[in-house]
Amino acid sequence: MPNTTPLPPEITQYLPRLTPLQLAWLSGYAWSQAQRGEEGGQDLPPISTALSAVPTAEPLTVTVLSASQTGNAKGVADKLAEKLNAAGVSVKRSVLKDYKSKNIADEKLLLLVTSTQGEGEPPEEAVVLYKLLNGKKAPKLDGLYFAVLGLGDSSYPNFCQAGKDFDNRFAELGATRLTARVDADLDFASTADKWVNNVVAIVKEKAVQQATPSATTQPSNAPMPAKENQYNKEKPYAATLLTNQKITGRQSDKDVRHIELDLSGSGLHYQVGDALGVWFNNDPALVKEILQLTQIEENNSVTLNEKTLPISTALLSHLELTQNTPNFVKAYAELTKNKTLDKWVTDSTKLQEYVQTTPIVDVLHDFPTKLTAQQLADLLRPLTPRLYSISSSPAEVGEEVHLTVGIVRFEHDGRVRAGAASSYLADRVEENGQVRVFVEHNDNFRLPTDSSKPIIMVGSGTGVAPFRAFVQQRAADEAEGKNWLIFGNQHFATDFLYQTEWQQFAKDGFLHKYDFAWSRDQEKKIYVQDKIREEASAIWQWLQEGAYFYVCGDAAKMAKDVETALLEVIAQEGKLSADDAEDYLNELRENQRYQRDVY
Repeated sequence: MPNTTPLPPEITQYLPRLTPLQLAWLSGYAWSQAQRGEEGGQDLPPISTALSAVPTAEPLTVTVLSASQTGNAKGVADKLAEKLNAAGVSVKRSVLKDYKSKNIADEKLLLLVTSTQGEGEPPEEAVVLYKLLNGKKAPKLDGLYFAVLGLGDSSYPNFCQAGKDFDNRFAELGATRLTARVDADLDFASTADKWVNNVVAIVKEKAVQQATPSATTQPSNAPMPAKENQYNKEKPYAATLLTNQKITGRQSDKDVRHIELDLSGSGLHYQVGDALGVWFNNDPALVKEILQLTQIEENNSVTLNEKTLPISTALLSHLELTQNTPNFVKAYAELTKNKTLDKWVTDSTKLQEYVQTTPIVDVLHDFPTKLTAQQLADLLRPLTPRLYSISSSPAEVGEEVHLTVGIVRFEHDGRVRAGAASSYLADRVEENGQVRVFVEHNDNFRLPTDSSKPIIMVGSGTGVAPFRAFVQQRAADEAEGKNWLIFGNQHFATDFLYQTEWQQFAKDGFLHKYDFAWSRDQEKKIYVQDKIREEASAIWQWLQEGAYFYVCGDAAKMAKDVETALLEVIAQEGKLSADDAEDYLNELRENQRYQRDVY
């Protein structure tokens, strides 16, 4: 075939051998020479001379890490890796649970997307790396370039703290920022997309400057994505509510519901350890109260995401009404011009205290003012779904999914308040009504692949939910491994969640050991961590037999106390120093033998 390009054969013969980034370099080189030629510069040198100028340095691989609790950070990191690959950049993609932390010292270019859990702590899968970076054996990172995106929830005091901590620590250890850290709130999509695009542009420029070979010479080792469900967070499935049963006693201080939903025909699949996302509508009575306090007519129109709708509809199903944030109080203070509130927002301690103890509607009660419908809508965050640990195994319940939901109810200044999603499920959805749901996979909380391994499950309150699913699955699999439940709640008589089921599991030989901590049944309170200390010898023996240790419950208090007790057991029974006990627990984490589902 004749040569139809304006280039001579001695040039075109080289082109198929070049990588995309080498072609980009050559293009820029040729253009600069052409410009110089127009200005009377020298002629373009021979192609062999030009190509010899292309650097041949070792490939620069970009490592993209994610630390995710519910999957959001993983999704952003996957998108980042895809865009980098499409741009011809060599990418090594890994979730932190599969990443060997000691390899951090060898990285040259690292991009981290991390969420935050509990009181500003890193997600479970990031704990080992976090401890390494902040420990005595932290490596020097002088040769590392990095960028961090933090995902969080501004209704919590330590917003995006994990991202801030990683970003600061990388810099303290000598690494260089490619770009400033970005923090994203619950409605993170737009912020995350901007960060991804910015980082991709920076990395591309850096790669071209160094003439880094493209990903065609070093394939990405990103894991194959899991099979996608037809329904997801953006497109939830309308599941039928089959059962809404209170499972705490009449005299209990707690209202816990066993919820059963029908997934028949949806194609939704879940594994034990996963969570169910629940979309909900706010309480119409709360919507009415807010409109009255702000003196807004319910039919007044507002614009949300370029769509016009009545303010009452926006408040009912599009905007967050129960989770207060510092940003809401600060923005509301600017509108009210109230001297007391103005003073509070300048005091970070007072502001956080007020936010944590005062629902949004009670801020309006405390400092009433007339607003326009659009002003009110602009003050509020988009509504986000709530996630609940699934308390059933498909092997036991088929095309159903079960939840164990603690209903949030309290009083503030004599006014009764309730959790948005929990009260929706308990009070506002009738049986055979529909609930919009989706499955949130949690690969950080899974049963051992080897069903002969023992498991120890520690949960308090509704934290027992995933363990009901675990034991259902182990029974269905006729697993040989021993199962041990350590469960805590307030009272034996009124708060023993799923009592008859645990008794049946024990009778059938699928609950081999159990300990219960009833904190209010005696003068001295007893908690699950006390049971761990009491059973120190047995716990150590089970760990020596290869047991997996699981924790589900409150991150701020319970999970920390359990970890402290577990470290004491490891040090005592293993005759280890405190540092060596930490190393032992970190090794369990890295081997997925210490897993936590905390909130």
